Amino acid sequence: MARGLDPEFLQQLKSKINLVELVESYVPLERKGGNWWGRCPFHHEKTPSFTVNDEGQFYHCFGCGVSGDAITFVREIESVDFMDAVKILAERAKMPVPEMNFDTEKTAELKKKRDEVLKILKASARFYLNNLNSGKADAHVQYILDRKISSSIVRKFGLGASLDFRSLPQFLLDAGFSRENILESGVVTESEKNGRLIDAQGGRLIFPIINAIGDVIAFGGRVLEKTDFAKYKNTKETMVFNKSKNLYNINQVKKLKQAEGLKSIIVVEGYMDTISLFQAGFTNVVASMGTALTKDQARLAKRYADNVFISYDGDFAGQKGAVRGLEILRDEQINVRVVPLPEGLDPDDVIKRQGSEGYRACLEAAMPLIDFKLETVRRKFDLSKTEEKRNYIAEALKVIGEAESESIKEDLLKRVRSETGMTYESLKRDLDNTPAAPRTSDQPEHVLREDNADGQVKACRFILASVLFDAKYARNFDLSRVRFDNPVHNTIAEYIRLRKNMGQPVRASALFEIFDENTPELSEILDLSLGETLEGEKAEKYFEGCVRTLERAQVESEMARLSALCDAEADLKKKREITRQILELAVRLKNF
Repeated sequence: MARGLDPEFLQQLKSKINLVELVESYVPLERKGGNWWGRCPFHHEKTPSFTVNDEGQFYHCFGCGVSGDAITFVREIESVDFMDAVKILAERAKMPVPEMNFDTEKTAELKKKRDEVLKILKASARFYLNNLNSGKADAHVQYILDRKISSSIVRKFGLGASLDFRSLPQFLLDAGFSRENILESGVVTESEKNGRLIDAQGGRLIFPIINAIGDVIAFGGRVLEKTDFAKYKNTKETMVFNKSKNLYNINQVKKLKQAEGLKSIIVVEGYMDTISLFQAGFTNVVASMGTALTKDQARLAKRYADNVFISYDGDFAGQKGAVRGLEILRDEQINVRVVPLPEGLDPDDVIKRQGSEGYRACLEAAMPLIDFKLETVRRKFDLSKTEEKRNYIAEALKVIGEAESESIKEDLLKRVRSETGMTYESLKRDLDNTPAAPRTSDQPEHVLREDNADGQVKACRFILASVLFDAKYARNFDLSRVRFDNPVHNTIAEYIRLRKNMGQPVRASALFEIFDENTPELSEILDLSLGETLEGEKAEKYFEGCVRTLERAQVESEMARLSALCDAEADLKKKREITRQILELAVRLKNF
């Protein structure tokens, strides 16, 4: 589907993009045979099952079944829509994006509204920035000075000031934006009392939230005086902003990776922690914006580094909330560690009191997940009390049972021995009889899918894959010899026939312009491109068997149709003619 763009432009764009190089900018790949392999960026896996077909310019995961072309990959990996993915690739290929000819009014209207919302957000960011520099934002400037934020960091993060509740709505209306779209952007809300428009961040210090491609998509705001309102708040979720799918400062982390490469990312809770660490030289920092870390945020972080340090507040009650985030990161195959901070301090406090070296020492003392979980359990109990000590041992052994190696289990058991006074031998016996705590994951690890399709469906898939991927034995095969009843199979066959009739090459990647990339049958056919499945004498014989299977099925289907027709026919002459046709088909059937 061209989504309103000239199909020829899309073909030229994709022809200028080397998919292997594109994917390698996000995921390490290794060449094996004719394809490139790596761990899938879209699901957790230990053994690489994600492959990029350089010749066909498409990717496919044999584990979870995702597949697509360059546009699909960018759309999924960057969490952007179709047009933004095209823009990213066009910039990479140094191609201008032509004007769009939308297929439907609804699509055009949605695109127009989204563009308008982004314009409103950008205009609001400039408005807030001008306020900060207007000489009227004394309280905001004083807060920045008190927090020792340099002017260069203020500019880099685009900090701004909301002076009141009315001036931003009026500014946006005067700029010609519609009331509906202003409300849609989330920067302005409607008063419940009189319906007047008010600044959603009225009076606050403003932190623009910018996505990975550089668009302002929302704002965070901090109050400057003691109040009953929340100290920090974000603008509402909109068509361009979903807090659970974004990380604050991801735009600068992306630039850092492109310029220097990244080994790790530090995840903190809030805006000021991010800014303080960045100013202290820890520029690989992002914030989850006060929310518990989500699977989408974990996947976003993984695009930039495989090592993540969780650096939440130092009060242990608060850090207990990091456990779930740690497990989400672990389930995305990320090496995760917890940064221990002095009790009661957050990263910003550590920087102020101990400087960058003090925080670096905290980073160097970061604990692996299982150690942190054991420490979390330890702090729940008073070990001076017999019953609580026994409860601690029971819970600790469940955690230790999760350890991936016997040496780690031994090390952790020795720690519990020292804490409780129990013998190592008794703890080891209890551990051997204790089931490990279940891994908490939103979904089980994907494995290669079981294929329960019937013989005819499998035959259709193999024939189409053989022709699609240009197997030697299938190059001159006429697809009209067999019938494809499945709509997906039939559409693929029609595409192949059309391209061959026009004397043009058959491209597997073109199928992603026809089907949704998650179409199950398309995924099954792409699975067959794995390794040498379509090559060699064995594959050729199987192909011939598949053709016979479908041709036999067609004959049997036609015989059944004619038999029913014969039974219903009253005219004797017509009945004899139908019987003759049935007998001819029966002879053909014997030859299979």
